This record gives sequence, C-alpha cells and structure tokens, in this order.
Amino acid sequence: LFAIFAFATCGGYSGELRLSVDCANKSESDLSIDIAFAYPFRLHQVNFEAPTCEGKRQETLALIGDFSSSAEFFVTIAVFAFLYSLAATVVYIFFQNKYRENNRGPLIDFIVTVVFSFLWLVSSSAWAKGLSDVKVATDPDEVLLLISACKQQSNKCLPVRSPVMSSLNTSVVFGYLNFILWAGNIWFVFKETGWHSSGQRHPADTMEKQPSGYNQGGYNQDSYGPSGGYNQPGSYGQVGEYGQSQSYGQSGPTSFANQI
Repeated sequence: LFAIFAFATCGGYSGELRLSVDCANKSESDLSIDIAFAYPFRLHQVNFEAPTCEGKRQETLALIGDFSSSAEFFVTIAVFAFLYSLAATVVYIFFQNKYRENNRGPLIDFIVTVVFSFLWLVSSSAWAKGLSDVKVATDPDEVLLLISACKQQSNKCLPVRSPVMSSLNTSVVFGYLNFILWAGNIWFVFKETGWHSSGQRHPADTMEKQPSGYNQGGYNQDSYGPSGGYNQPGSYGQVGEYGQSQSYGQSGPTSFANQI
C-alpha cells in the first residue's frame, strides 16, 4: 500500500500554471497563458506561446530543465517494491514450507529487503531534490523572466495561478516512509534466516553442556556411592579391626572375675 501511494502520487501527477501579460497596447495582451506539465517532468519539452507586445506576433518558449531521471527512478523503485511485496505475500501464505527449505528463501528475502531499503533512501532523496528543482522551474515568477515582453517596463506581467504540488510533496513523504518500513523489516526478515538461529543456538548449547558435564563429574558419580570410600562400609564397617576388638571388651570382665 505504501508503494502504491508513492508511485501513484508521483506518476499520476499533472499540473498547470497561468500567467498574464498586459501589454501597453491592450489589443496585444494575453491575460491567460496556461502552461501544463506532467510526469515525467521533461520541462524543456513543454512549450507555450506568449505575446511580444510588438504587434500581433507571438513567441514560442519552453520551460527549463529535465527532471525525468529522478522521477522515473523513484517510480520504478516503487513499482518493483510493490510487485516484490505482492509476490512475497503469496509465498508467505501459500509456500511457507518451500520458503523455509534449506534456509534459501529467508536469505534471499533478507538480501532483497536490504537492497530495497537502500534504493528507497536513494530514490527518495533524489526525487526530493528533483521536486525542489521542479518547483523552481515552474514558479510563475521564474517563468515570467523567460518572456521578452516582460523585460519592458511599459508592459505588466503577473502570475495568475501557481501549480499545486501537494501530491508531489506526498510522494516524497511516502518515499521516506517506505524506507523506514523496509529498513525496519530487515530485523524481522533477519530473524527468519539461519544466521539468527545459529546465533541463538550456540549459547543454548553451552548452557546444556555445562550441567551435563557437571552431572557426570566426580561429584555426582558413584564415588560416594557403592564404590566410594565413604559410603562403602569397607574394613571400618564390616571387618574392621575395631569391630573385632569386641573380644577385648568381653574378656576383660571374665579374666577379672577369675582372678577374684
């Protein structure tokens, strides 16, 4: 939708300005000189006729400048961005498994998103500069300077109507909004790639390996269990000398009684 608004407001533009040339001889005046121009803003091909205030003769003039390169570049990027967004939407919905196969789809999507973000920034900046030049070239006060009759003080030349540039201003705004939209989408596409998954997997693996090594170590193995020195009764419990010395405890009172 943002791409549609971008190329529609620029590619579908047509404007018009009106001038008034009031000659000293009123019969030679032309109070309504309409000059129409449109996308792609090849203004040097926009011709108009103006009175010379020297009899009925008129002169053919043209606006100055050719700003088609920046305008067409901007519209081209907007159209391709729209087509890619449409194709990506179809893939996301109907071919999700194919998209994630071998991680090729997310990687391609990530690279294309980065490229479009850069192109949106470049094309929007170029078109913003081109629009500024278009406004200067179509300013009625500047166009009046091209008319030879307006160089004579006896004639009065006035701007009647300036072109409305609101839709072109909107196209520049949508161009930068598209850049913000695509640049912000880089993170979400990056999360679908294997790079993000591998970065998340390595810390998890280390955390899993630490407790496993700790559990298999000497502390939790049966060193204190059946084979350990402390838990095994060993000689101290079953056959220890101290246990067998009970004979000394029993013979003590017996020998003493005999002696008595």
